[in-house]
Amino acid sequence: MTNRPPAARAPDRADFIRTHTRLLHPPHAPEIALHLADEATALWEKTEEELGELGLPPPFWAFAWAGGQALARHVLDNPALVAGRSVLDFASGSGLVAIAAARAGAARVEASEVDPFAIDAIALNARANGVCVTPRQGDIVGRDEGWDVVLAGDVSYERDMAARVTDWLCALHGRGASVLIGDPGRSYLARDRLAPLAEYRVAVTRALEDCEIKRTHVWRFK
Repeated sequence: MTNRPPAARAPDRADFIRTHTRLLHPPHAPEIALHLADEATALWEKTEEELGELGLPPPFWAFAWAGGQALARHVLDNPALVAGRSVLDFASGSGLVAIAAARAGAARVEASEVDPFAIDAIALNARANGVCVTPRQGDIVGRDEGWDVVLAGDVSYERDMAARVTDWLCALHGRGASVLIGDPGRSYLARDRLAPLAEYRVAVTRALEDCEIKRTHVWRFK
């Protein structure tokens, strides 16, 4: 029998997030405040210690990734894209893009994630910005619940996931949803199926990326 601490309950996760992050403003969406971490590896280790489990996914929820920042900026600058519409922010992470959509006047915003820490981070961040966002945990790839707009930031960093997600997003586009993807040049982005809508130069940290400025595009399907 091993002595392993029990998995963190929802209130414990929220406390953990508050303890190990600060409310900061992403450079490309300074209107929005997020609970963000200063350093990735230390937070990752603390998350594994908290759950007593190794091999957990990185704390994507604790950083404002370039693709999400560009997509959030595009939505904030073009509110007609989402105003009065139902929106899904897929692989939401911190909830940055979902919050941008809510601020831009979306009628209903859902933010999907598989990581329970991200679900709590999204709820905390939405509350900090005074907007209504519905977090939903689980793998929703393949589902179609009639969303008018589907937003996805930084989802093409792993081959199999990128292929599966791209096919799903393309199918949603094919039935009439407005699908926008924010991407800073990840290896598995399906460029042959996409057309650029806008370009941004997003400040990032070298601890997470290979440079300090990422040339990042918002894409739509052809």
